[in-house]
Amino acid sequence: MVSETNRGKKQKVLNFGSLNIDYVYDVEHINREGETQQSKARHVYCGGKGLNQSLALKKAGVSVYQAGAVGADDSDILISLLDENKIDTTFISRKAVASGHAIIQRDADGKNSILLFGGANMQIEPNEIDAVLSNFDQGDLLILQNEISEMSYLMTRASEKGMTIVFNPSPFDSSVLKYPLDAVGYLILNEHEAEAICDFKGSSEVHAETLAGRYAKTKIVLTMGENGVLYRDGDSRLYVPALKVKAVDTTAAGDTFTGYFIASLLRNLDVQTALETATRASAIAVTRPGAAPSIPEAAEVFSDASPLVNG
Repeated sequence: MVSETNRGKKQKVLNFGSLNIDYVYDVEHINREGETQQSKARHVYCGGKGLNQSLALKKAGVSVYQAGAVGADDSDILISLLDENKIDTTFISRKAVASGHAIIQRDADGKNSILLFGGANMQIEPNEIDAVLSNFDQGDLLILQNEISEMSYLMTRASEKGMTIVFNPSPFDSSVLKYPLDAVGYLILNEHEAEAICDFKGSSEVHAETLAGRYAKTKIVLTMGENGVLYRDGDSRLYVPALKVKAVDTTAAGDTFTGYFIASLLRNLDVQTALETATRASAIAVTRPGAAPSIPEAAEVFSDASPLVNG
């Protein structure tokens, strides 16, 4: 993944994304409309797709700068976790609002339902984006999700600088369709997001082909849960099956996949191996509770001794 413009100098990785406090409630089943049920337990974790993906990158051995925003009164837990993991927090600002947070229902099978409050994540302004990007150059890597404000501006400015953009359009909403997606180098998305962007029902294979045709310069990574992952780069097609594990909590599975996939490419592994490694990492993550706490260490994922290597 080292670009020609970065040969001879260290390639920087910037994750400009969300930082949330997750309130997780264990329930028998996801609430139905109008229903009230008692939760069996409540847990408080660090989360946010930005934080999760930075943590996955760092655990996979990649130095990463985290940019974004937290609240003035409830952010210590987030900053402390990033500092403990030696993730650079220079570009995180503090806002006079609450930090972003999520209310998560987690059922007995590890499936979840998530309600987000953007908080400080949605207070990021163009002048802050310009100030952060001034520290990065052509060929540097920018990791993005869809949980902060000013996404179109951020993509446009990064593209103008010649940065390689990795975009995970999650959580999906209609604003994604207005973003300059043709500027994205790697589009990492799930089946539902692919269907929404394509705007028609069909198989994942057809959606991947459609996206590859629509965004000719973009590499498409389409995750399909228990059905594996598809990769398209022009006419190049790859498929990796999922690993069968007992899921406890799927909250950070996608973020773990993204972090380990990009980290594998930065290790100069081939794409097939990167997909297999990311699949293994996300399979480990779903066997553990919580978002950030579930992300595995590199030794578990890259080692041939991993219990998941042979499925």
